[in-house]
Amino acid sequence: MRGVIYARYSSDNQREESIEGQIRENTGFARKNGIDIVDTYIDRAYSAKTDNRPEFQRMLKMCEQEQIDLIITKSISRFARNTMEALEIVRRLKILGIAVQFEKEGIYTLSLGDEMLLNTFTAISQNCNGVFPAKHTVRICRECRV
Repeated sequence: MRGVIYARYSSDNQREESIEGQIRENTGFARKNGIDIVDTYIDRAYSAKTDNRPEFQRMLKMCEQEQIDLIITKSISRFARNTMEALEIVRRLKILGIAVQFEKEGIYTLSLGDEMLLNTFTAISQNCNGVFPAKHTVRICRECRV
């Protein structure tokens, strides 16, 4: 399986160490699951409120050329903060047979039922804009998964 890593931080409050940590975690996930990482896409100091990010767009172009099977990213907030945009992108990728693995939330977009979870998490990410730490958001949503 051809996987890529997408990492991002949005402001001067976050540093290069954030990117290094994301890549380290995602690489470990790939290694543990037998995924070959063929590229890494990094957007430094770009907000996820829009998909107008150079490396994100370059990654999507590679997806359209069917050179990628899986995108691994630390969390939904690294991928997108706009719920509708995130769902639209994920659905477009799904049509191409490309999955997104949101490592922190444990969402694999080609799994049945994970689109509803993705919708919930992106809405929380968009509306809270980081007010609640991700570990609490995951716990809240997993409890509601009944």
